[in-house]
Amino acid sequence: MKKLYTAVVTAKGGRDGHINSADGVINMQLKAPQAMGGEDGYANPELLFAGAWGSCYLGALGSVGKRDGVDVSDATAEVHVSFNQEGETSYQLSAEIHVHIPGLDLEKTQKLADAAHKGCPYSKATRGNIETVIKAV
Repeated sequence: MKKLYTAVVTAKGGRDGHINSADGVINMQLKAPQAMGGEDGYANPELLFAGAWGSCYLGALGSVGKRDGVDVSDATAEVHVSFNQEGETSYQLSAEIHVHIPGLDLEKTQKLADAAHKGCPYSKATRGNIETVIKAV
Protein backbone atom coordinates (compact mmCIF):
# COMPACT_ATOMS: atom_id res chain seq x y z
CA MET A 1 0.00 0.00 0.00
CA LYS A 2 1.36 3.40 -1.02
CA LYS A 3 0.57 6.23 1.40
CA LEU A 4 -0.64 9.28 -0.58
CA TYR A 5 -1.62 11.68 2.21
CA THR A 6 -1.72 11.80 5.98
CA ALA A 7 -4.02 14.15 7.89
CA VAL A 8 -2.81 15.17 11.33
CA VAL A 9 -5.35 16.51 13.83
CA THR A 10 -4.79 16.97 17.54
CA ALA A 11 -7.80 16.58 19.84
CA LYS A 12 -7.94 17.85 23.40
CA GLY A 13 -10.77 17.69 25.93
CA GLY A 14 -12.92 14.98 24.33
CA ARG A 15 -16.50 15.76 23.28
CA ASP A 16 -16.31 19.14 25.03
CA GLY A 17 -12.90 19.99 23.70
CA HIS A 18 -11.03 21.33 20.74
CA ILE A 19 -9.49 19.99 17.53
CA ASN A 20 -6.73 21.56 15.50
CA SER A 21 -5.13 20.28 12.30
CA ALA A 22 -1.38 20.50 11.85
CA ASP A 23 -1.88 22.60 8.70
CA GLY A 24 -4.20 25.04 10.52
CA VAL A 25 -7.20 24.38 8.27
CA ILE A 26 -9.25 22.97 11.16
CA ASN A 27 -9.33 24.85 14.44
CA MET A 28 -12.64 24.33 16.21
CA GLN A 29 -14.39 23.92 19.50
CA LEU A 30 -16.38 20.72 20.01
CA LYS A 31 -19.35 20.15 22.27
CA ALA A 32 -21.61 17.16 22.79
CA PRO A 33 -25.04 17.85 21.24
CA GLN A 34 -27.97 18.78 23.47
CA ALA A 35 -29.45 15.28 22.99
CA MET A 36 -26.37 13.96 24.81
CA GLY A 37 -26.37 16.54 27.59
CA GLY A 38 -24.38 19.19 25.75
CA GLU A 39 -25.14 22.24 23.68
CA ASP A 40 -26.30 22.41 20.07
CA GLY A 41 -24.61 24.76 17.62
CA TYR A 42 -21.14 23.22 17.78
CA ALA A 43 -19.34 20.53 15.84
CA ASN A 44 -19.20 17.06 17.35
CA PRO A 45 -17.47 13.81 16.34
CA GLU A 46 -20.57 12.38 14.64
CA LEU A 47 -21.07 15.49 12.48
CA LEU A 48 -17.44 15.48 11.44
CA PHE A 49 -17.45 11.76 10.70
CA ALA A 50 -20.67 12.03 8.66
CA GLY A 51 -19.22 14.88 6.60
CA ALA A 52 -15.96 13.09 5.98
CA TRP A 53 -17.67 9.81 5.08
CA GLY A 54 -20.13 11.53 2.73
CA SER A 55 -17.39 13.40 0.88
CA CYS A 56 -15.29 10.27 0.47
CA TYR A 57 -18.36 8.22 -0.52
CA LEU A 58 -19.21 10.66 -3.33
CA GLY A 59 -15.67 10.23 -4.65
CA ALA A 60 -16.26 6.49 -4.84
CA LEU A 61 -19.66 7.07 -6.45
CA GLY A 62 -17.94 9.27 -9.05
CA SER A 63 -15.58 6.42 -9.92
CA VAL A 64 -18.46 3.95 -10.20
CA GLY A 65 -20.48 6.39 -12.31
CA LYS A 66 -17.54 6.97 -14.65
CA ARG A 67 -17.03 3.21 -15.00
CA ASP A 68 -20.72 2.70 -15.84
CA GLY A 69 -21.11 5.80 -18.02
CA VAL A 70 -23.51 7.54 -15.63
CA ASP A 71 -23.20 11.23 -14.77
CA VAL A 72 -23.27 11.46 -10.97
CA SER A 73 -21.85 14.98 -10.71
CA ASP A 74 -25.07 16.28 -9.07
CA ALA A 75 -25.47 13.31 -6.73
CA THR A 76 -25.84 13.81 -3.00
CA ALA A 77 -25.02 11.56 -0.09
CA GLU A 78 -26.91 12.43 3.09
CA VAL A 79 -25.05 10.60 5.84
CA HIS A 80 -26.78 9.89 9.15
CA VAL A 81 -24.38 8.83 11.91
CA SER A 82 -26.07 7.79 15.15
CA PHE A 83 -24.47 7.43 18.56
CA ASN A 84 -26.29 4.53 20.24
CA GLN A 85 -26.21 3.25 23.80
CA GLU A 86 -25.80 -0.54 24.02
CA GLY A 87 -25.50 -0.91 27.78
CA GLU A 88 -24.95 1.23 30.83
CA THR A 89 -21.44 2.26 29.76
CA SER A 90 -21.16 0.88 26.24
CA TYR A 91 -21.89 2.69 23.01
CA GLN A 92 -21.94 1.90 19.29
CA LEU A 93 -22.24 3.94 16.10
CA SER A 94 -24.67 3.15 13.29
CA ALA A 95 -25.12 4.85 9.94
CA GLU A 96 -27.41 5.35 6.98
CA ILE A 97 -26.31 6.84 3.69
CA HIS A 98 -29.17 8.21 1.58
CA VAL A 99 -28.03 8.52 -2.02
CA HIS A 100 -29.79 10.67 -4.60
CA ILE A 101 -28.76 10.81 -8.25
CA PRO A 102 -30.99 13.30 -10.13
CA GLY A 103 -32.62 11.85 -13.22
CA LEU A 104 -31.82 8.23 -12.34
CA ASP A 105 -34.40 5.68 -11.20
CA LEU A 106 -34.17 4.19 -7.72
CA GLU A 107 -33.14 0.71 -8.90
CA LYS A 108 -30.13 2.00 -10.88
CA THR A 109 -29.29 4.47 -8.12
CA GLN A 110 -29.30 1.65 -5.56
CA LYS A 111 -27.01 -0.46 -7.75
CA LEU A 112 -24.51 2.38 -8.10
CA ALA A 113 -24.84 3.29 -4.41
CA ASP A 114 -24.07 -0.27 -3.33
CA ALA A 115 -21.07 -0.44 -5.68
CA ALA A 116 -19.74 2.85 -4.28
CA HIS A 117 -20.15 1.50 -0.73
CA LYS A 118 -17.97 -1.47 -1.66
CA GLY A 119 -15.16 0.80 -2.86
CA CYS A 120 -15.31 3.80 -0.53
CA PRO A 121 -12.35 3.80 1.90
CA TYR A 122 -14.55 4.98 4.81
CA SER A 123 -17.09 2.26 4.05
CA LYS A 124 -14.29 -0.28 3.97
CA ALA A 125 -12.93 0.99 7.29
CA THR A 126 -16.32 0.65 8.99
CA ARG A 127 -17.48 -2.58 7.32
CA GLY A 128 -18.27 -5.19 9.94
CA ASN A 129 -17.92 -2.61 12.72
CA ILE A 130 -20.81 -0.20 12.15
CA GLU A 131 -24.30 -1.25 11.11
CA THR A 132 -24.75 0.67 7.85
CA VAL A 133 -27.73 1.01 5.51
CA ILE A 134 -27.25 2.30 1.96
CA LYS A 135 -30.52 3.63 0.59
CA ALA A 136 -31.36 5.15 -2.80
CA VAL A 137 -33.74 8.07 -2.38
